[in-house]
Amino acid sequence: MPELPQSILFACDHNAVRSPMAEGIMKKLYGTETYVQSVGVVNDLEIDGFAISVCSEIGVELERHRSRSFEEMEQMGEMLSGFDLIVTLSPASQRRALDLTRYYHLTVEYWPIMDPTGIGETREQKLNAYRQTRDQLVARLSGQWSAE
Repeated sequence: MPELPQSILFACDHNAVRSPMAEGIMKKLYGTETYVQSVGVVNDLEIDGFAISVCSEIGVELERHRSRSFEEMEQMGEMLSGFDLIVTLSPASQRRALDLTRYYHLTVEYWPIMDPTGIGETREQKLNAYRQTRDQLVARLSGQWSAE
């Protein structure tokens, strides 16, 4: 199993569902062993209430998450070159991350994690879709690296 990276950035389209879920789950699983952040291609949505709800079921708190884009992250002084690994969770974030890192020696991985937004008619159907996404992230993150 590969060693845990020192720093990891999760990216998706809006930094409102998949990437904040991945960030929160990663922090729960690995604690302070690695530095973890998340971003979106654009920042036009707040954290999704269903994401907050299904993550709280497993003890991951997302209520205080504030969405941000790649540009906002860099404006706040955090450079992409400071991360060991960027994990993209959507095709748009994969394209953006590869474009922004083309001059850096950085690893960018694409994880095809289901986008639960727009799935289901009832509240319970929607929650089940978000749980599937959460569980995909838990499985991928817990099996990805050896904890030190």
